[in-house]
This record gives sequence, C-alpha cells and structure tokens, in this order.
Amino acid sequence: MMGKAPSLVTGLDGFRHVRSPRIQTMANKKLKLCQAMKIFSSLLLASLVTTCSAFVPLNQVLNVTPIKTRGRFTALKMVSRAEKENPYMEELKANARKIGGRGRGILASDESNATTGKRLEAVGVENTEENRRKWRELLYTAPGLGQYISGAIMFDETLYQKTAEGKPFVDVLAEQNIIPGIKVDTGLQNMFGTDGETATQGLDGLGDRCKAYYTQGARFAKWRAVLKVDDRDLPSEKAIWENAHALARYAAIAQENGLVPIVEPEVTLGPGTYSIERTAFISERVNSIVMNWLNRYDVVLDAILLKPNMILPGLDAPIASKEEVAKYTVQVMKRSIPPAVPSIHFLSGGMGEEEATLNLQQLQKEYPDSPWSLTFSYGRALQSSTLKTWSGKQENWKAAQDILVKLAQANSQAQLGQFVEGTHPSPGGGRILQALRLGGAGK
Repeated sequence: MMGKAPSLVTGLDGFRHVRSPRIQTMANKKLKLCQAMKIFSSLLLASLVTTCSAFVPLNQVLNVTPIKTRGRFTALKMVSRAEKENPYMEELKANARKIGGRGRGILASDESNATTGKRLEAVGVENTEENRRKWRELLYTAPGLGQYISGAIMFDETLYQKTAEGKPFVDVLAEQNIIPGIKVDTGLQNMFGTDGETATQGLDGLGDRCKAYYTQGARFAKWRAVLKVDDRDLPSEKAIWENAHALARYAAIAQENGLVPIVEPEVTLGPGTYSIERTAFISERVNSIVMNWLNRYDVVLDAILLKPNMILPGLDAPIASKEEVAKYTVQVMKRSIPPAVPSIHFLSGGMGEEEATLNLQQLQKEYPDSPWSLTFSYGRALQSSTLKTWSGKQENWKAAQDILVKLAQANSQAQLGQFVEGTHPSPGGGRILQALRLGGAGK
C-alpha cells in the first residue's frame, strides 16, 4: 500500500519545496502547541492583573513607577518603596555617615547583665545594678572620648540609666557628640538538629521596642548573628540562611522605626587549627548571603552599618601576621560588600588590644582607596585594660578613664593610618582567650 504523496509548500524564500506528510504532521503539532502556550500565558497574565488590581495598582505590585515619555509607550523605573516612603530616611543616612566618619569608631558597651557581671566579678566587683551603672558611667563620662568615638552601643538597662548626678546617659553621650545606640536582639538560642549552632532571637515585638528606643534617644541599633567555624563542616547552610534571614528582617524593622541598623554577621573564632583561607571562604559566603537577604527585604544599604569579623585563623593555629589579616579581610570585603554601605566597623573578636589596633591600621595600608570607611566597633579591645585599672575603686576612676581615652585615640590613629607602632597604651598582649570564654567572641 502506497502512502500519501509528498506535498508542495511555499518556503520563506518564496520558492515551492517538497515536504513529506510526516514532516507536515510534525509541523502542525508544533504550531498547535505554540498557540496553546500563547493562550495559556495570556490567561495567566490576565488573571494576575485582575487579582492584583483588586487590591493595589499593578505598578505598585511590580514595585515600579511609571515615567511619562513622548511616545505611546510608558517606561517603568524600578524604585525602592522603603527608601521613598520612609520619613526617617534622610536622618538615617546622615546618622550612618556620621557614625562611620573617618577618625572615629564605635564603643561596644552592650554586654548583657550576665556577661557584664562575669567581667566585673573577674576584677573583684559584685554584679549589682549599681555597679553596672557605675562602670558604664565611667566609660561614657571619660573626658575627650568623643574625639575618637562616634557611637556607643548600649544594653537595654543602660539606655535608661543616669549618672550619679541624675543626668541620663543618652544626654551625657550627646554632649560628647557620641550617638547612642542600642542592642535589640534578645540573645542566642540553639538550633535543633545542628552541632551546637545558634539562631538569634528577638524579632517578636521588635518594632515596638525600636519605637521606644528611638523615643528614649537611641539612633542606631545592633543585632548580632553568630556563625561557628570548625575544622570540618561548620557553619551549616541551615545556620547561615536562618541567621541571614533574621538579620534582614531586623534591619528592615529598624530602618522603618528610625534606627540605623548595625548588621553583624559574626563568623566567630573557635577552637581548631583551621587556616585563615578557610575563615575567608566562609566569611565571604556568609556576607554574600546576608547582602542577598537585605536586598530581598528592601533594606537601604546607604543607611546601614556593617560589623563583620576580621579574617583570622582558628584559635589553636599560629597567630596570623597583620599583613595576612589585612590581605584576606580586604579580599573578602571586596568580593561580598557593595560600595553603597558607608562604613565597615570591625569587631575585635578575640584579638588583643594592641593586635586589634595594628590590624586595623594595616587595613588602611592594604586598601587606601576603600569605598567604605574601614573602622572599628570594639568592646573588649577598649574595655579590658580600663576595667582592670578601675577594679571598682573610686581612687582609680581617673586612671581608668585616661587609659580608655588613650585606647580610643590609638584606634582612631590606626583608622587614619597614623598610629606609631610601639606606642600602644595597652599593658596586654595576645588574644583575649579568657574574655572569649566569659562573653563569647565578637564584642
């Protein structure tokens, strides 16, 4: 039995060509499939427009603003609604620039009552509310501190405290041209199904707390996420994504309520001999994922401060040279942090007081044309010698304040690339291992 004869069809070139019935059938099927897909796409788009327009205009659904043009078509420009509609936005950007200004850094004095108590007890001072208040008063009233410190992070209790004469701490700081900040997370909680990894708590009620903190005088906030590193497989993907997501939600809520968010994704030092290259790889990945989530939540990067770790090897590995630390730290920042971020405030994370200063200065030499202000947000690297000098004794008050200001000055000089090695005021030396055990890495 003979099949159907081939048919003649007109091609795109205008000539007649022979096409077999089999090829013709396949062509017809493809045509019908394309027509069906086109109809389905049209119906889907129509459904989306109808559904969305019942609530808000389509340009708002797509987060775009129409622009008038001369032609018949209208161009669409992507904009940030968070940036456009936030009444605090200009204030947020101005405060971020001020806190990140060159030659100054942040005093991280936001340790919890329990952590502060352990450090007080280590120098023979009882952990009471009054002794904690005295300790913070010593810090904030140090004459000349504002020349070198632009912001001070406070704990909830401290934000509402006053000097012995009855002056609120926020006013004391303002008189020194220091912007008050506040720790807004409520601590770490172990994540189920992980090897001791943690997630930061505190999103519940965060908006209301931020409003109250703003009213009290705070103008920036801090939220700390901790990612543990080991010689094997930590941090896990689960921990990285959970903490990055929480950091982004916190940052969006803080900006909404007038507080510049410090974003602190701390890749924390831990026991082990892992290399500085491993810390660099993990830190780059963590920072990149955090930035991704910040963009997803429409956080305005011009109005945040970043507080990452410097890149160091494991605590059981040989201490890296300042040149190595600067090289890998700058490499990580270049690869993972957009230039829109105004300043990067490195935490002291287990470094000694002098080590933190020298590493900070080396960063300026490694990247003199940095788009960010590479500065500091130090806790123990400013407080350790100060606390030991004071030891709860009134007669040591002035000497303790003097060493605090000298430590702040040394780091200010390092931020400007002007610190003279061999002139550091700290009597200490290597890494603050005891402080790590008492308070966790990162202050």
